[in-house]
Amino acid sequence: MSDRSDDDILTVWYDGGCPLCLREIALMRRLDRAKHIHFVDVADPAQPCPLDRQLLLDRFHARKGTVIYDGAAAFAAMWRAIPVLRPLGELARLPPVLWGLEVAYRRFLRVRPILQRWVR
Repeated sequence: MSDRSDDDILTVWYDGGCPLCLREIALMRRLDRAKHIHFVDVADPAQPCPLDRQLLLDRFHARKGTVIYDGAAAFAAMWRAIPVLRPLGELARLPPVLWGLEVAYRRFLRVRPILQRWVR
């Protein structure tokens, strides 16, 4: 019997059709040795979605317990679930840091289609 509840697991929804996302998630899986993260490929139509599928494909989302994070906050939640990245995730709890990460993430989303063509 496991001591871990569903509230202890972070669910991360990612775009499995995005080569950049696949690389990022592959790295996070390797770093998540304790298996604190459940990764869900929302590009797979068979996977259930708690929100609109296109919204989950367009913007990174994660859920811990009943709290759903998106954008930079979702990345920060994922980092907190991985011990080696936890300090970065904790730093991102500071509003000015999270704000800066969100600005950078929104800029990244604008160039993501171009970067995807380079990575393929």
